[in-house]
Formats: sequence, C-alpha cells, structure tokens
Amino acid sequence: MTRGAVHYQELLEALRQSFPQPVSDPVHDGYVVFSILRALDQVDALKSQTPILGMPIEPDYAQARSEVVGDEHQKLEAVIPELVSYLQGMFIWGHPRSQLNVVPNPSLASVIGVLLPLLYNPNLCSDESARRFAEAEVRATAMAADLVGYDPRRAGGVFTFGGTGTLLYGVKVGLEKAIPGAGREGVREDALIVASGQSHYACSSVASWLGIGQQNVVLVPTHQNNSVQLPLLEETLRSAMAEGRKIAAIVATMGTTDAFGIDNLQAIDQMRRRLAEEFKLSTLPHLHADAVIGWAWSVFNDYDFEANPLEFRGRTVRALAAAQHDIGHLRLADSLGIDFHKTGYAPYNSSLVLFRDANDFALIARSRETMPYLYQSGEHHPGMYTLETSRSGVGAMAALANMLQFGKEGFRTLLGHAVEMAEVLRERIESHPNLTVLNGDNVGPVTLFRAYPDGVDTFSVKDRERTDASYHEQVLAHNAYNRQIFERVHAEALTGHGVAISLTNCYRHTDAGDPIVALKSYVLSPFSDERRMESIVKHVLAARDIVDAQRV
Repeated sequence: MTRGAVHYQELLEALRQSFPQPVSDPVHDGYVVFSILRALDQVDALKSQTPILGMPIEPDYAQARSEVVGDEHQKLEAVIPELVSYLQGMFIWGHPRSQLNVVPNPSLASVIGVLLPLLYNPNLCSDESARRFAEAEVRATAMAADLVGYDPRRAGGVFTFGGTGTLLYGVKVGLEKAIPGAGREGVREDALIVASGQSHYACSSVASWLGIGQQNVVLVPTHQNNSVQLPLLEETLRSAMAEGRKIAAIVATMGTTDAFGIDNLQAIDQMRRRLAEEFKLSTLPHLHADAVIGWAWSVFNDYDFEANPLEFRGRTVRALAAAQHDIGHLRLADSLGIDFHKTGYAPYNSSLVLFRDANDFALIARSRETMPYLYQSGEHHPGMYTLETSRSGVGAMAALANMLQFGKEGFRTLLGHAVEMAEVLRERIESHPNLTVLNGDNVGPVTLFRAYPDGVDTFSVKDRERTDASYHEQVLAHNAYNRQIFERVHAEALTGHGVAISLTNCYRHTDAGDPIVALKSYVLSPFSDERRMESIVKHVLAARDIVDAQRV
C-alpha cells in the first residue's frame, strides 16, 4: 500500500526523532535510553539456564538473499524486535557451559566504551575528526606499551581491524626495512616470512595481501609444547641469509590459538642479532611477536609468585609463572599484536598493533600532498600511515575501559581463574581411562583432548599416533571417532541442554603428516566453576557412549 503525497519536511520531522538530538532534550534523551532498555529487555527475555539465547534457529540464507529495502520508513519500536530476533540461537560466551575458542564475554565497562563512540562517531584518522577520542587511543596505547615492557614515550601504536591487521602492520614495516621503497616501487625481489609450524594462518593471508606470496612463508617445525624448534629456526634463517634472501619478518608466536604454545622470544631475538652480525646485514630482520592471545599474561610480570597474594592453587601458580617467563620478553620484539577482544574481555573488534619505536611508522607513511582534503587542523594524524582512513574509536575505548576498570589485579584474577578451571578440567580428563589430554604441557586456558574406544591404552596412544607410521589407519579412525563425538556434543549444545566446546581438525601433524583431530575447551568465562568443568567430561562421555552404540 503506497502512502499519499507527503511533503518531505513532514517526513524529515519524524525522521529527526530517529537520531540522538544534537542539543539537550530531556524528553528525547529519555526516549533514547528507553529504546535501548527496551531492546535489552527483549534480549533478557531470551535468556535461560542454557548457553544460547532463545531458540536454536538455523540461519535462512535463501530468505535473506531475497530481501529488498522497503518503500516507507518504520517506527523504531517496530524495528527493535526484528533486530533482537537475530540473537536467537546465539551462544552466550560468558555462560560457564560455553567454551568455544578464544571468545570472552565483554565487560560492562567495555560495552559502555563502545557505546559512547557509536553515539558520536569519531574517526581516528585524525584528531580533527576524533578530538579526545584520539587522545584515548594514545592513552590506551601507552598503557599497553608500559604493560608489555616498552617505553611508552618512545613506542607507538594504532588500533586496527583484528589480529590479522596487527600482523599485517608488523610485516609491512619489516618488508620496508628489508626492501626499502617496496611500498612505492613494488616488491621487486623475494622476501620471506619465517614463523613456526603452529603459527596462525594469518601469516599466509598477510603474505598474499602484501604481494610477498604464500610460497614465501617458511614454517619451522615445533616441539611437543608447540614452541618453535630453535636449531631448525636458526638453520632456516642462516640458509636464507647465505643465499642473500631478504627476511620481511620473523614471527614469534606468543600463545597459539589451538594450544597456547609460546615461542622463546628471547632466544629468537638473540639469534637474529647474532646472525645479522655474522652476515653483516645492513638492517636487523624485523621481529614481530604475534601476542594477540598471550599479551594479557604481561599483567603477571611484576606478580610475586612466591608470595602468591591472590592464593591461586599450586598447579595454577606454576602454569601462570611458566607463561609469564616467556611472555615477559615481549619488549624485545620490534612490533607486537594485542587482541583485547580475546584475553582482554572486550567486544569485537579491539586490536592494537604496537611498535617499540614509533618512528617505524614513518616507513609506511604517505605524503600529505596525496590527501589534500584531510589534516587541515590538529596535530595528531595517524591516517597518514594507517592502512585505514576510516577507523572507529570503539576498539580503543573498549580497551581503555577495561584497563581502567580491571587494572593488573583484575586481569590477574580473571586469567588466573581461567587457567585454574582449565587445570581442573585436565585433572578430570586424565582421571578417565577413555580420555587423554593432548597438550599436557599447556600453561594457558585451552585444553585439547581426545576420546578413544574401549581397549585403547590412552597412556601410550597419543605418542604412538604421533610417531608410528604403521599406525596411520588408526589415527584416521580415531580422528573420525572424535569428529562423531563432537557432532553429538555440538548438536546437544544447540538444543541448549549441553556444553558448547570446539573441535580442531589439526591440533598438529603426526610425523607421517596426518592431521590430529582434537576436542577443544577454551575457558574464559568468569562464571565457570569446577562443577561446569565436570559437566564437560560428562557430556563428552555420554556422546561417546552413543557413538559406540552406533558402531556395534
């Protein structure tokens, strides 16, 4: 039905009510708050004791692709329920029965930190478009720099589009060091990205987007604790340097996504310096620490583990101290990535790339002449060197909010609890004869484990699977077995009555090259407790019984 002729001014007056008012209007301001509360009330109505919101509705992509923009505007009251409906079936990351990958529930402070820039829409391109939000980014950057051990007066950083973005910045600067003028003239010769075999696939993404080429990503094998094998890393770097090949970046992984493996950053730094001197390189190869997960353990750099004032359990203290031992060397990296939306309890997306020396940004800066319509006022213009011209203030404000509210003590408490619950889970898993932990040396909040049929010696099977080439068929069979168990657990979780855990299709490869599938629990919720950890084992074993019954 088409509305009759209406002068646009009448519609405009109605549409003006759809925006926060530019001047104080107590009545309309109350309407804004009420509208937000109305949406939150409708979300709250979707909550129950289950780890999902509302009902487990599957996305209807076919219907979505058929939608078009309507002819007439609607009242906000009609739009809110439709928007809230998209939360149906969404996992509640903070629920103690939800342990899917490394996704935290955002704190209230960080949510407010996101809301404020959303209302007033700053662009961190420049302080002329961001005003004090630009100052907030600088403040959050300095606080993070101090936390990881950089000199905040010398360091610099920008919030960007995710962990891949932080790596992109680090490698881009390293590429300019290795091949000066590459950004202006193109990548005229091969350059390598050298990382561990357990590093994030973002290394390949970055190599592709920067024109380095995925084939020039060299992955070095790792130990069983998922840290890079230093002798093989040195052999790789030495061979490349002897051939005169350029190193765009050495990427140290400081907390792998699957198993929280941590590379020996101090040894890698010493290695690159020694080799650079030996081969008389004019520029030290750039060292980037991919610490998007592990950075948060920097809060323990000055924690007294012996006195243990927070009274963590013995196994937890040992794990926290072991992680901090390597994370404590982040200051040695030329650049590093931080994801506050992972172990920083902030919403997506809040990623910070830090450089030990802010002058490194000059290597990727554009000339002012190429941007004649920008930077007419103010003194802070990160848009001259950032990939993005448009950068929201939400990431910086969310990060700042949590650093202000939690402080070191708050982060220590949250992370210590997560590790303690993971330790509890590992104890429960290892006490059952049909389950085994794969990353037993892990010191983080993630647990990888496998289930096996009756009759399998779970004390020796994981080593045999990894090293015995004649065990190839059994490895594949056990992979399929664990996938079936995961499918049962996942299906039950979608009904809201189970536990939500993850699966990795390749925790690591066997010596023969077969992938090892693993069930995965990532504890981050501050609401987790020992009872919930036991429920994971209970649901996995129940799914295993069903799979076994179907195999008979």
